[in-house]
Amino acid sequence: MQAITLWLLARPYNAILALTATLFLPAPQLISGAIVVLLVLSKGFRKAVTALFIPAAVATVIPLIFGGSLISILSLMVGTWVPALLLALVLVKTRSLTLTLQMLVIMAIVALTLFQLVVPDSVAFWQPYLDTMTQLLRENGMQLDAELLTADIMTISAAFVFWALYATALLFGYSLYKQLPMETVEFGWFKDLDFGRIIAFALAIFSILAFTFGSSWYQSIAFILFAMFMMQGLAILHWLRSEGMMPLIVVVSVYIILPFLQIFLVMALSIIGYIDALLGFRRRLKRK
Repeated sequence: MQAITLWLLARPYNAILALTATLFLPAPQLISGAIVVLLVLSKGFRKAVTALFIPAAVATVIPLIFGGSLISILSLMVGTWVPALLLALVLVKTRSLTLTLQMLVIMAIVALTLFQLVVPDSVAFWQPYLDTMTQLLRENGMQLDAELLTADIMTISAAFVFWALYATALLFGYSLYKQLPMETVEFGWFKDLDFGRIIAFALAIFSILAFTFGSSWYQSIAFILFAMFMMQGLAILHWLRSEGMMPLIVVVSVYIILPFLQIFLVMALSIIGYIDALLGFRRRLKRK
């Protein structure tokens, strides 16, 4: 990855070209967002913002020439680059990867809460997306089980997916930054990620409230918090690898099968991460 990092930073136009091209890829929050994080960490916040002007201008002109929704392009740019800029800025200010990811968890909860306040009818909001998914699946000879994709599930899934994309973009951008041959600032290691007992206790409280009152909001927050501990579960795998307790092939295999066994692996990794946050497996193993 060092070659990619050096190429992106070799000339200003390299990063501009990459930002413009990756904006139109699937899940641009991942690659384009990671480039933004790299620019902030290596060049500074102001220069990173300046580097976004030309890609933003190009992306704005494209729908005007070839047709398309300008509002969609603007929303895509804001949704891709602004969170990456803010996360990178928080990382620089706090100098802590763990604290930045913890704050991202809180931001996701706030965003989920605002969505439910601003959108009174989530069923009407998600129905066009469900209709589009149903049509695409039918065109490919498949069917969509409407009972499995309710409005609440769509909301929770969207919140988790965007959180995962932004968190991965932050980690990927930071990883690219650490590939620089020059001396870099240390913000922490992914293998040491720990969301902490406060968030773990918050999950327990929201779970109890969801079970007691049956509120969809409590259930959504509890599920989001639980799923986010997946990231800590992955961090434990990397820690075990760094300590020589787990072969590299196991870590690689988890990432390979993750897209195919999403539900089972997310649950398993989340349980591991949650128990570690409460009991501190890594701290106990270090003492031994």
